[in-house]
Amino acid sequence: MKAPAPLRIWLVRHPRPDVPEGLCYGATDVPIVDAHLDELLAALPARLPRPADLHSSPLSRCLRLARGLHATAGFDAPRVDPLLREMDFGAWEGQRWRDLPRVQIDAWRDDLAGYVPPRGESVAALAERGRAFVKALPAGRDAVVITHAGVIQTLLRVLFERPLSDFGSDRIDYGQVVALRRDTHGWTRVS
Repeated sequence: MKAPAPLRIWLVRHPRPDVPEGLCYGATDVPIVDAHLDELLAALPARLPRPADLHSSPLSRCLRLARGLHATAGFDAPRVDPLLREMDFGAWEGQRWRDLPRVQIDAWRDDLAGYVPPRGESVAALAERGRAFVKALPAGRDAVVITHAGVIQTLLRVLFERPLSDFGSDRIDYGQVVALRRDTHGWTRVS
């Protein structure tokens, strides 16, 4: 079997959203804190490779950062990919986590990978979207990916063959960069 070609990915979480604390907003398009966007546009270019393909979730909290990097840091226009959007929490979207039905939260905690919130999607479905995105990336090219904590969390599990049942155990801050490299030995987390 042929070894996979080299690939480097920089996963970047979007700027801080401008939403009330404790709100479930997954796939909902919410505004961001403009001052945090400005901070990231000043700091990120020094941490990201160029040339690199720039990819973004279609949600504005990611797309605004990607477009800003294009306008101010010399990246090509972002390639918008729906596979990179955050998990859809369905009926939970727009509600405070503390107000969600306890029985549903308990069911999700008991089957983190497979449970589907009403009218939403499972962590396993989110992981499959991430896997499909990475599989379609051209080898030998660097990729900067502006996306969400859920996408980053699941990719860290899929690529490193960790169980989805520990989804959420890695802290991914707003604006954080997670760099990954694939070589003939598999995936390595660089930062």
